[in-house]
Amino acid sequence: MSQPVKATRTERTKRTPSSGGGESAGSRRAAAQRLSMRRKLAAAAMELFATQGYEATTVDEIAATAGVARRTFFRHFRSKEEAIFPDHDDTLVRAAAVLDAAPPHENPLDTVCRGIKEVMRMYAASPGVSVERYRLTREVPALREREIASVARYERLFTRYLLGHFDEGAHHDGDDDPLLAEVAASAVVTAHNHVLRRWLRAGGQGDLESQLDHAFAIVRETFGSGIGGRPAVAGGRPAAAVSASEKDEVVVMVARTDAPLTEVMRTIKEALQR
Repeated sequence: MSQPVKATRTERTKRTPSSGGGESAGSRRAAAQRLSMRRKLAAAAMELFATQGYEATTVDEIAATAGVARRTFFRHFRSKEEAIFPDHDDTLVRAAAVLDAAPPHENPLDTVCRGIKEVMRMYAASPGVSVERYRLTREVPALREREIASVARYERLFTRYLLGHFDEGAHHDGDDDPLLAEVAASAVVTAHNHVLRRWLRAGGQGDLESQLDHAFAIVRETFGSGIGGRPAVAGGRPAAAVSASEKDEVVVMVARTDAPLTEVMRTIKEALQR
């Protein structure tokens, strides 16, 4: 399978090094204690949201239920809606670490698919908590907005990574490689979220990872050899898929949330081939 982007060894997205083997035992203990407290506060918040409602719950009550002071709560979260997502910051770091440690010749799209599996593992680690959190986010608009903001962080991370594997100096009019990076990153996130929502609606039952692998296979089939099966030119770069007069066009697609992923990806591919 040819790469959907042109990999370069010199252009890599620079990120702050993630926690890894070089950190001290003390740092690891501190990180573990931080995550433990965040999860404790999150459990208290979810309990109160479920029993007395989101609007009626205060930060003071969350802190008291967790057995800590109000100031401790604000050392870990900026608001009560942020409190039921304790793992996203750490998961984002782990996903970035997967990208940073990618083998030099790995297809960047494959790397991104491996990276987002860190998010899947976060949810799969506690199915009961994940299902309850999903129920709450469906019922409370503020929590839903917080969830959307968290998803956007992953999408930006993966888009930056794919863009970091383009030779920007080689771009020319009609070259839509940057568009390919953004669409491909969005497709990976969309595939992940589609499978995850289906798993959550099923009560956290089923083999989530195998379902995700199937969804990623569809994404690779769609984008793996270039959008619309664009022919390659000398040097392996894909040819432009649109003419100069069309290069500023934008394709917008609307799909039902319960639409089959195969149908969504087929529709996107057909639209981009026109």
